[in-house]
Amino acid sequence: GVKLLLHGLCSNTTVKSLDLKGNNLRTMGAEALGKLLRQNKSIRSLILEWNSLGVWEEGFSFFCQGLGTNNFLQRLDLRNNQINHQGAGELAMALKQNASLQELDLRWNNIGLLGGRALLNCLHSNRTLKRLELAGNNVPSDILRAVEQAMDHNQDRQAILSETQNRTYVLSKEVLSLKDEKTKQFLDLMDTIDRQREEIAKSGRMSAARVSQLQEALDEQNSIMNSLKAKLQMTEAALALSEQKVHNLGELLNATKQEQTSMAERHSMELQQQKQEGIDREGKLLRDLSAASEKNLLLRNQVDELEKKCKVQQDQLFQVKQDLTNTTAELKLRAVQAEERLEMEKRRFKQSLEDVESLRLKEVDHMTQHVEASERSMQDRIQRLEAIRIALEEELSQVKAAALTERGQAEEELIKVRNQARLEEQQRLEHLEEKLRLMTESRDEAQNCCIKQKQMVAEAQAKASQLSLHADGLRRRLEELQQDLNSTEEEKVREVNKVKVELQEQIGRLQAERTAQEGLREKIAALERQLKALSSNHREALLDKEGEISVLLEKLRMKEAEISRMREEEAQRASFLQNAIMAYVQSSPLGTHSSRK
Repeated sequence: GVKLLLHGLCSNTTVKSLDLKGNNLRTMGAEALGKLLRQNKSIRSLILEWNSLGVWEEGFSFFCQGLGTNNFLQRLDLRNNQINHQGAGELAMALKQNASLQELDLRWNNIGLLGGRALLNCLHSNRTLKRLELAGNNVPSDILRAVEQAMDHNQDRQAILSETQNRTYVLSKEVLSLKDEKTKQFLDLMDTIDRQREEIAKSGRMSAARVSQLQEALDEQNSIMNSLKAKLQMTEAALALSEQKVHNLGELLNATKQEQTSMAERHSMELQQQKQEGIDREGKLLRDLSAASEKNLLLRNQVDELEKKCKVQQDQLFQVKQDLTNTTAELKLRAVQAEERLEMEKRRFKQSLEDVESLRLKEVDHMTQHVEASERSMQDRIQRLEAIRIALEEELSQVKAAALTERGQAEEELIKVRNQARLEEQQRLEHLEEKLRLMTESRDEAQNCCIKQKQMVAEAQAKASQLSLHADGLRRRLEELQQDLNSTEEEKVREVNKVKVELQEQIGRLQAERTAQEGLREKIAALERQLKALSSNHREALLDKEGEISVLLEKLRMKEAEISRMREEEAQRASFLQNAIMAYVQSSPLGTHSSRK
C-alpha cells in the first residue's frame, strides 16, 4: 500500500508535508521512499518515526541515495528507526551530497560512537543543516558538543549568507536604478537642451504678447480667488449653522437624559414601594398560616384527648358491667357534650377558613390590579421613550443627510478648483514655453532685449509661484475644513451612539424590572398554591377527623346496642333466676312447711 501511495506522489506537485509515522515500512517501502525523494520536488517535510528502517540495510541505503540526490526536502524525522553506525555512515554520505535539508531528527536509535563520528565528519562539507538531534543514541558527549558547534557554525554561516544575499540584491537593485536614473537624466538633459534652443529661438518674438496674456491670466486668477473666498465664507456660515444644530441637538439630548433619569427614579421608588407592600403581604400571609397551623394543632390535641377519653370509657365499660344503668347515663351525657364541642369547633374553624380565604382573595385582587396598573404605566412610558427615540433618529438622519449634501458640495467645489488650477498651471506652462522659444530666437538679434525679456519672465514666474503658493494655502484651508467636518460628523456619531447605549441600558433596566415583577407574580402564585395546599390539607384533616368521629359514634352506638342486649340478657337471666328460685323454694320442704304454717 505504501509503495502505491509513494508511486502516486512521485508526480504530485501540491503535497508539502508527508507523515508516515508507525507504518512498519520495510525494504519495498524504503526503496519507494528513495524513488520519491529522487523524483518529487514539492515535499518539504517527511516524518518516518517508528518504522524500523535501519533494520533493512539495502532499502535504507537506497533511501539514503535518494536523499543525497534530493534538493527540496527541508525537514526529516527518523526517530526510533533502529539505525546503527552503518546506516549513520550512509546518512553521512547522503548529507555530503544534499544541499537543502535543514532539520534532521535521529533520536532514540543505535548510532553509537562510529556513527556519531561519521555524521560529525559530514558536517564539514554540509553547510545547510541547521538542526541535528542525536539524543538517546549512545553518542559521547564530546561528539555531541562538536555537532552542536557545527550546527551553530552552519546557522551563523547561513544567517551571514542570507544577509549578504539580501544586501547584494538590494545593492544590485540600487545600482540598476541609479544607472537607469542617470541614463534618463542624461537623455532628459539632452532633450531639454534641444528644446531650450528651439524655444529660445521662438520666445523672443512672442514675449510681448505673452506678457499681456499673463497679465490677463493674473486678473482672471484674482477674480477666481475672490470667488473662492466668497465660497469659503459661505461654507464657514454653513458650518456655523451645522454647529448650532449640533448644539441644539445636544440640548435636546440633555433634556431627554434628565427626563429619563427622573422617570427611572420614579420607577425605582414605585418598585421599592411595591416590594415593601409585597413583603408586608407575605408577612401577613405567613402569620395567617402560622395561626391556622396553631389552630390545627389545637384541634389535633382535642381529637387526641377525645380518643383518650373514648379509650378510658371503653375500659370503664369493660370493668364496670354491673353498674350498667349509671354508666350508660354518664356515657350519653359525655357523648352529647363531645358532639356539641365538635360542632362548635367545626363552626369556628369553618368561619376562620372563610375569613382567611376572603382576605386572600381580596389581597390577590388588589395585587393583580396594582400589577396591571404598573404594567400599563410601564408600557406607556416605553411607548413614549420609543417615540422620542424615533424622533431623535429622524433628526439625526436629517442632520446626516444635510452634512452629506454639504460635504458633496464642498467636494465638488474642491474638484472644480483643482481642475481650474491644473488648467491654469498648464496654460502658464504653455505660455512660459512659448516665451522661452521667442527669447531663444531673439537672442541672436538683440542681447539687451533678451535680458529685459528674461527679467519679465522671472517676474512672471515669481507671480506664478506666488499664485501657486496661494492655491496651496487654499487647498490646505479646504483640507482643514474637511477635517473639521469629519470631526463634527464623528462627534455626532459618538453622541448618537451614546444616546443609543443609554436607551438600551434603560430598556435593559425596564426588562429587569419586568423580570422582577414576574418574579413577584411567581412568588404570589407560589404563595397561593401553598395556601391552596394548606387549605386542602386542612380540609382533608377535617374530613379525616369527621370520619374518625363518625367511626367513634358508630362504635358508641354499637356499644350502646351491646349494653342494651346485655341488659336484656341480664333481665332474662334475672327472671329465669327468680323463676328458678321461686320454683326451688316452692319445691323445697321449707317452702311447704312455711305454706302449711
